[in-house]
Amino acid sequence: MDMRGKGGRQTIRDLAALAGVSISTASKALNDTGRMGEETRQRVKRVAREIGFRPNALAQGLLSKRSFTIGLLTNDTYGRFTLPVMAGVSEALVDRGVSVFLCAIEDDPALGQVHVDAMLDKQVDGIIATGKRVDRRLPIDLSDVPVPVVYAFTEGGPQSVSFRSDDAHGATLAVEWLKASGRQRILHVTGPEDFFSVRERSDAFRAVAGAAATVLFGEWSETWGRDAVDKIWSAAGDKPDALFCGNDQIARGAVDALRERGIRVPEDVAIVGFDNWEIVAAQMRPPLTSVDMDLKELGRQAGLTILALAEGQAVEPGVRTLPCRLVVRQSCGAGGSVGAGSPGDEKQRR
Repeated sequence: MDMRGKGGRQTIRDLAALAGVSISTASKALNDTGRMGEETRQRVKRVAREIGFRPNALAQGLLSKRSFTIGLLTNDTYGRFTLPVMAGVSEALVDRGVSVFLCAIEDDPALGQVHVDAMLDKQVDGIIATGKRVDRRLPIDLSDVPVPVVYAFTEGGPQSVSFRSDDAHGATLAVEWLKASGRQRILHVTGPEDFFSVRERSDAFRAVAGAAATVLFGEWSETWGRDAVDKIWSAAGDKPDALFCGNDQIARGAVDALRERGIRVPEDVAIVGFDNWEIVAAQMRPPLTSVDMDLKELGRQAGLTILALAEGQAVEPGVRTLPCRLVVRQSCGAGGSVGAGSPGDEKQRR
């Protein structure tokens, strides 16, 4: 018997008939609500998979007063930080039938308001705000929007729910790894001191390397990495046997400058970066050991939290910090000798 509804699409009525249950029971089984035997619930879900049943999102929204859409707002127009965050958000929500609506606002408050209004017009169930640094707010106030808001890799307001990577933890991983590898004279080359993340990393660096350990503040650029090496090797005194760099671009500039001086990496100087930006770190020669902020996991946690808020669950406000991980490659001399997996790309968690 042909069990298809009009237009060839399976309906909830078709599903109920094939599973041998009422329409109401079929709906409750799919939504994990109502009281029924687990065998019945699983049978309905199994039949739904077998026939390719897809609930009508509009009908679901009308019944639940939800749009099953989350807005993602960012001023990170290059996507350096937003794209992995969005991948994590999508991973958390896709199995719940929730879509993500991305809007890039640059640093324009007027454009930000246009996009927020568009999100609200689409009746999004919540908004995730993300950006390009953890200590700056987006150029728009989201405190009074009529839907839940979660902040990820950007500063939230008072009583907000925020997620960020633990920069101090990431720096600690890097320096402890270098020390465990036998490096004694470790120097930190990093970005502008007015960044919260820079201060967090430099404080953690000195906590492990020693209060008198040298930190050079500068810019987030390859040029600064090159200039820092020139400055260090032009000065008198012992030279470092390891550089912990504040991001992967600084590290690439440092490696290039060392090579030009005939200094070998990692034999003479080990290098560790920060961000694990694959397009830079994995393609460097030698491939760069780097701290990964695990932004995808950060996005996943933000996605689960906005979903909980949209469903009316209580969530304690505050800042949640997520641990980093160290991705070990050849620039610090470890190569493929540590852990399992492919040579030169082991992921160490502590």
